[in-house]
Amino acid sequence: MADRRARLNEASPAGRPVPLCTLADNHDPPAMSYPESKTDSRKARSDTTRNALMRAAEKLMAERGIENVTIRDIVTEAQQKNSSALQYHFSNRQGLIEAIHAERARETQDMREAMLEELMRQNPQPELRQLCRLMVEPAFALARSHVGFRRYIKAFGHELALSETSAFSKVGRQGAGGVSGERLGALLRGVLPDLTEASYRRRLEAAVRLCSASMYHQARQRSAFQGKVAILFLNSLIDALVGLLSATESEETRAAARAFEGGE
Repeated sequence: MADRRARLNEASPAGRPVPLCTLADNHDPPAMSYPESKTDSRKARSDTTRNALMRAAEKLMAERGIENVTIRDIVTEAQQKNSSALQYHFSNRQGLIEAIHAERARETQDMREAMLEELMRQNPQPELRQLCRLMVEPAFALARSHVGFRRYIKAFGHELALSETSAFSKVGRQGAGGVSGERLGALLRGVLPDLTEASYRRRLEAAVRLCSASMYHQARQRSAFQGKVAILFLNSLIDALVGLLSATESEETRAAARAFEGGE
């Protein structure tokens, strides 16, 4: 250090010493590392436990069905010694399921956002089929590459198709659409100008249920989301969505809608 200071002093005007800050800027000491705090360690263990419980629940529910899996089954599958681990982290079984939905919804939203950005970069005015692809391909791509996501669809994919209330509204309440879903919805509305708002919502309701039932059925196949047959499934589903959303509304449907809306 002394030799380096001397060389710098010789090179400085009138032999004036170089400020210490210059020495520090040119030769920063190695960053100090600190031991992990107890708080960080506890959080890491907590995150690990939560993840183990969620993955165990997905696996068992995919194999047995949602209603045939108990809290004890999940705790045992997750290899948790504390029998109350699930209640501690999620309050109850429904809290665990809601946490799983929220996590998988975020993953789907992020994938859709990336795909939507790429589509808009290539084509600022996308066509209906390109938009219909974005309704299903994000989840399809995740299921194709991650066994955990395949299990998720196999366990829960049928819920929207069987919903006794509006599946379209339920998607929004669960957060599955997110910002990317709202953007996609606005683009879809723009390419379907001939539909009234009520007709548009009826078509989307049917589209959500179609996607739910189709993806659930695909998840239960021996080679789910894999191979050429899965690509055929994806493109056939997209074709079906295009037809469902773009079909001309019949006079029979219009008459039925007027009767329903008028309370006849």
